[in-house]
Amino acid sequence: MFETLSDRLTSVFSSLRSKGRLSDADIDATTREIRIALLEADVALPVVKAFVAQVKERARGSEVSQALNPAQQVVKIVNDELIGILGGETRRLRFAKTPPTVIMLAGLQGAGKTTLAGKLARWLREQGHAPMLVAADLQRPNAVQQLQVVGERAQVAVFAPEPGSGVGDPVEVARRSLDEARRLNHDIVIIDTAGRLGIDQEMMKQAADIRDAVTPDETLFVVDAMIGQDAVTTAQAFMEGVGFDGVVLTKLDGDARGGAALSVRHITGRPIMFASTGEKLEDFDAFHPDRMASRILDMGDILTLIEQAQKTFDEEQAAKMAGKLTSGENFTLEDFLEQMMMVQKMGPIKNLLGMMPGMGQMRDQINSIDDRDLDRIAAIIRSMTPGERQDPKIINGSRRARIAAGSGVSVSAVSNLVTRFYDAQKMMKRMAGGMGIPGMPGGKGKNAKAQKKAKKGRRVSGDPRKAALGKQPSESAPDEPKQGGVLGNLGGKLPPGMELPPGFDPSKLRLPGQK
Repeated sequence: MFETLSDRLTSVFSSLRSKGRLSDADIDATTREIRIALLEADVALPVVKAFVAQVKERARGSEVSQALNPAQQVVKIVNDELIGILGGETRRLRFAKTPPTVIMLAGLQGAGKTTLAGKLARWLREQGHAPMLVAADLQRPNAVQQLQVVGERAQVAVFAPEPGSGVGDPVEVARRSLDEARRLNHDIVIIDTAGRLGIDQEMMKQAADIRDAVTPDETLFVVDAMIGQDAVTTAQAFMEGVGFDGVVLTKLDGDARGGAALSVRHITGRPIMFASTGEKLEDFDAFHPDRMASRILDMGDILTLIEQAQKTFDEEQAAKMAGKLTSGENFTLEDFLEQMMMVQKMGPIKNLLGMMPGMGQMRDQINSIDDRDLDRIAAIIRSMTPGERQDPKIINGSRRARIAAGSGVSVSAVSNLVTRFYDAQKMMKRMAGGMGIPGMPGGKGKNAKAQKKAKKGRRVSGDPRKAALGKQPSESAPDEPKQGGVLGNLGGKLPPGMELPPGFDPSKLRLPGQK
C-alpha cells in the first residue's frame, strides 16, 4: 500500500546521509521532497501542510543542529510526526462494564464491512471472547447469507432472524440481538449494518436509528483504503450524520497509494483502530501507528513479526527444535518440513520479508518470490519414505526417480533439494559447534586444544609425597581456602613431616617486631 511513499522518502533520506551538517537550504529541499511524496501518495492537502510545517520547524531547532548525525535526527523527526498523524498510541477497544459489549459497523457499500465483521469476530474469539454477529444489513441481496458463511468460517454465532434482500426491519433485528446475546451468554455483539453506493439521507437515518436503539459501546467506520481522497469526504459525512469512535481500514494489501490512512485520522480526529491486510480471515489485526510509520520509512516491523511467530509456533515444539540444533544432533528433512510448514502458517513469505528493516531496497527480488516453490519442496519431501527423510544418503538414482514421479518434479529438482539440504545441515552443525570461533563452546581454536588437554587430566605419582607436592590449586577441594606465598605454591598444604599442630591458628602467631 505505501510502497510509493516509502520509496520516495527513502531516496530523500539517502541523500542526507552524506552531509555532516544540514543548512537551511538542505532542510528546505528535504521538506519540499517530503511534500511532493505525500501529495503523490494522495494525502489530503491540509494534512500535508500541517505535517511539513511541523517537520520544518523541528528540523531547524536545536535537536538537529546539535545532533551527532543530523540526517538520522531528521529521519527520527519524520518518524515521530508520522506516528502523530496516524494516531500516536494504539487505541484499544472499550468493553462494557456489563456484557454484552456492542460494536456497530458503518460505511459505504463495497468497503468490506461484512467480511470485516467476520475478521473482527474471529480476532475477538482468539482473545478469549464469545462474539455474536448480527445480520442487520437487510437491503443488499444475499448480505445475510454472506454473513452466515463468514460466521461459520470464523467459528462464531450469527443472529439472522430475517431473510434480508429487502425483507425485515434492521432496527428491530439490532434491538432483539441484545436479548439473544444475554440469553446465550455472548459477551460481544457485532452489528453489520447496510451500506450504500453513495452517501444519502436514508442511509444515515437508518444507521442513526440503529445507534439509538442499541447504544453501541464502539461505532467503527469501515473505509476502503484504496478510494483515496473520497475516504476523507465519506468519513466527514459519517462523522456529521452518525458519528463514530474509530476507523477500520480495509484492503491495505492493495496497490493504491495509501493517502487515506494518513488523512482520515487527522481530518476526523478519530483513531485508526484496526486494519485488514488481505482476503483471509486471519489477515486482520489492531492498528499500531508506530509500526506503520516504521514500515513507511523502511525500518521494518519486527514487533509484528515476533507476534505472528508467537501465535504460529508451538513453544514446546520450538524449544525442542532449538535444543536439537544447539546439541548438534542431526537436522533431518522431517525437521525441515516441519519448520517450513510453521513458517507458511505465518503468511506469505513476501509479507514476512517485508517486515524486515531495509527490505524496501530489495522489493523487486522479494516480489519475485513465489510461495509455490515451498509447496513443491514440501511435495518432494512428502514423496520420500520416513527412512529417506531421516537419512537422505540412501537416496540413490532409482529412489530419486520415484520421488520425482511422486511429487511431479524433475529428478534434478530432487537432487538440488538434497544437495542444498546437506549444505544447510553442515551449517547447522557448525553453528552447534561454535562455528569454529576460538573461545566458543566446541570452537576450533587455540582454547579448544587447551580444553581438550585439560579434560585428559594430569598424571598422579604413586608416591604420596610426590602426589601431595604435585597437586595444583585448581585441583583442591572446593572448601579448602586458597593461600598465597609458600603455602599457596604448595596447594595450601605442607609436605609430609612438616604438618602444623592440630588447632594451630596462624593469626595468633607473634612474629618478630610485632607487639
